[in-house]
Amino acid sequence: MPRERLSVRKIREALRQKFGCGLSNRQIARSCGVARSTVAEYFWRFGTSGLSWPLPDGMDDVVLTDRLFPPQSLLPTPMMRPLPDWSYIRGELRKKGVTLTLVWEEYRAQFPDGYAYSRFCDRYREWLCKRDLVLRQEYKSGEKLFVDYAGKTVDIADADTGEIREAQIFVAVLGASSYTYAEATWTQSLPDWIGSHVRAFEYIGGSTVELIPDNLKSAVTRPCYYEPEINPTYEKMAAHYGAVVLPARVRKPRDKAKVEAGVLLVTRWILARLRKRTFFSLFELNEAIRPLLEALNNRPFRKLPGSRRSLFETQERAMLLSLPEHRYEYADWSFARVNLDYHVLVDWHNYSVPYVLRGEKLDIRLTATTVECLHRGRRVASHVRSHIRYGYTTVKEHMPTSHQEYLEWPPSRLVRWAATIGPNTEIVVDRILAEKAHPVQGYKRCFGILGLSKKFGRDRLEAASTRALAINSLNYQSIHSILKTSSDKRPLRKQPVQEVLPLEHENIRGSKYFH
Repeated sequence: MPRERLSVRKIREALRQKFGCGLSNRQIARSCGVARSTVAEYFWRFGTSGLSWPLPDGMDDVVLTDRLFPPQSLLPTPMMRPLPDWSYIRGELRKKGVTLTLVWEEYRAQFPDGYAYSRFCDRYREWLCKRDLVLRQEYKSGEKLFVDYAGKTVDIADADTGEIREAQIFVAVLGASSYTYAEATWTQSLPDWIGSHVRAFEYIGGSTVELIPDNLKSAVTRPCYYEPEINPTYEKMAAHYGAVVLPARVRKPRDKAKVEAGVLLVTRWILARLRKRTFFSLFELNEAIRPLLEALNNRPFRKLPGSRRSLFETQERAMLLSLPEHRYEYADWSFARVNLDYHVLVDWHNYSVPYVLRGEKLDIRLTATTVECLHRGRRVASHVRSHIRYGYTTVKEHMPTSHQEYLEWPPSRLVRWAATIGPNTEIVVDRILAEKAHPVQGYKRCFGILGLSKKFGRDRLEAASTRALAINSLNYQSIHSILKTSSDKRPLRKQPVQEVLPLEHENIRGSKYFH
């Protein structure tokens, strides 16, 4: 078993990219942020597990893990294949008429148990990429969308204060046609980054199989030359549109040369033309960018026939993936541990989950309107988002049976019970219920206080409630302490009466003084 094991979320994503998008192991490894050998092992395990794609409905993470990682004694031993001499093959391919198919056939004739053709090509390209060669890259239609931010920003002035704020320029370029999209956003943060992608997809009328970003924080959580870790929210957005994220390698601008050229064109043909204008809002800036963007896409190529738009319309539009029925809704992903009261604290508000998950760590998906709680990839609770700080949103079915019984008691029933003990006990219970926002917490305190009458008697509980009201300490611990120490049997000290000064005094001028 390799040390770097994929999380179950990444296993599912790797399977989707392999069987749903038809990507190579190398591309999947870059997208998921793992080694190619790890990806190959998991596909081998998937093939020996007897599972098929798509996975059966209802298969959760635990079952999938058990199927992919049976006891070691049940696993077949993978076959070791002879490695070709890639330098020799590279030299042969330089000869006229020699193709990869031909050299692979010669290789299989020498090693019948060697690599299959697709794997042979993948291994050769992996070896070739390690060599410092500069090759012109040819992109297939609908395959890649390169995304980045321009280095130049645009100043926006506040109309009231005159304060200057810099706007960022997002640029997206299709690989095959160089069809370009650009817009201004306030920041390069994750919400703006995701929103720009959604609008870029809608502008081009579809999505591509691959997204090629730089290693900015909104796209890549942990940059790495070999195994970058994709931001989970960005990865979810890409999956929503049927795409995968393959970030450019760190300090390898050739990996995103297409968008580098696009940024240069946007800077020269759009931003440079706007340099003398003053903008007072982000909307005004984007309104100015839009016609210049159309002119850029319609501008004829210098050395090729047509323009970016004509090339896009004739070759690339039909190859794009169709947009989903609903646009992607931005969501923040985080973790939260379930408290003893079976609630999780999310954005300063408490939401209930099934009580059996006490102490478990949950994945939290937070949108503008919804809070979703997931345990091992399975949704266990969903709530309408609330912005009441330290408030509670509770579903009755999430409570244990004993707590549900509390809710069946209306507040008036508890107050009537307290009234049978005494008027001051009634006041204590009524004030507790009035001040508590969460019913379960208020009910538990009231049940505890009223239950003291069984041990100490009704008269003593009434006397203790009188003393608790006098010292303004209305909680179970305080009343129980009063009864335990017999403080209820001692008379209350009378509070000293404050002397009320007369309104008439020789130093008070009175209203007549001002006439």
